[in-house]
Amino acid sequence: MHLSRRGLLYGSAGVAAVSLAGCGAGEEPAKLTGYTGIAMPTTTSTRWVVEGADLEERLKGYGYKTILEYGEDDIPTQVEQIQSMIDKNVEFLIVGAIGNTSLGEVLSKAKNKGITVISYDRLILETPDVDYYASFDNYQVGVLQAKHIIAKLGIEENSTQTFNVELFSGSLDDNNSQYFFLGGLDTLESYIYQGSIVIPSGQTEQEPTATERWDRKIARERMTALLDEFYKDEPLHAVLSPYDGISRGVVEALVEADYEPGSDDFPVVTGQDAEPLSLKAIKNGTGQSETVFKDTRLLAEVAAKMVKSIVDGSSPEVNDLGTYDNGFKFVPSYLLSPVDVTAENYEQEVVDSGYVTEEAIDDATPDEG
Repeated sequence: MHLSRRGLLYGSAGVAAVSLAGCGAGEEPAKLTGYTGIAMPTTTSTRWVVEGADLEERLKGYGYKTILEYGEDDIPTQVEQIQSMIDKNVEFLIVGAIGNTSLGEVLSKAKNKGITVISYDRLILETPDVDYYASFDNYQVGVLQAKHIIAKLGIEENSTQTFNVELFSGSLDDNNSQYFFLGGLDTLESYIYQGSIVIPSGQTEQEPTATERWDRKIARERMTALLDEFYKDEPLHAVLSPYDGISRGVVEALVEADYEPGSDDFPVVTGQDAEPLSLKAIKNGTGQSETVFKDTRLLAEVAAKMVKSIVDGSSPEVNDLGTYDNGFKFVPSYLLSPVDVTAENYEQEVVDSGYVTEEAIDDATPDEG
């Protein structure tokens, strides 16, 4: 990624601030024990359950104490949990935020106590008190999803044909949503401009395409409304969906509208997170045809190593200083690369890596409600 001069200056300042936190002039810094609070957003998505447990295991493996809490998609609950961790004198906070602008006040209290704050996967906005960011290249997620649509529909080979596509994005209070959406839209833009891709709804901005709390039911309702209004006499060829749960809601609406999964006429539907139920559909050709795999074990390792580096007296490794502006500064970041997963490579990328078993995929049961 391009590192701007401004981003480099901000990033360097952020690293320096961490190394000086809690140390007065002439004082020896207190010896760190690695005591870490882990605030995760919800247990309703498998990935957060896996990552919370993985983070805890890795940190305990280093000999550190931990506190792990889930906010269950309720912002006040997460704020209370983080405050409780501060009151228990944790030295580090790893936070997967529920609301990306909701934590400024409580993180200010953390910083006043010299606590290092690591924003985990979802960038925390509108506060100077985030020290590091651990995530994936979220723009690239959208790029991979859009490229799958382009390849699956054969748009390059059928440049005179018009393809109808609809766009979905994630929750507006999750900063990652804009990167997923922009990566996808930027990749599709030239095809929209030349007329190969048409968006019949005209909804090409993030706000009207957003899905609050990444909720499958909300996605299903919006897809149903789009089909009723714009596709009575027109075929839908593809849906750019940012997340597997949203994708399954989209597929449910398509099935209700008499699109047949596995048929040549079933729209291309993308996704993200390699959840077992979506992998089952990809494997069997019964709906969603792609997901973007972000090996969250690697992300947990990055965040845990950030803590260990500071405990050991060094600065955490980062590879991006000029991309993620949270409104106060460019947050020093470590970004991992996402992987495109389809029926052709799911076994190699997801199963063989030990992330999920073939049995878990085959035994995955449909969402409720």
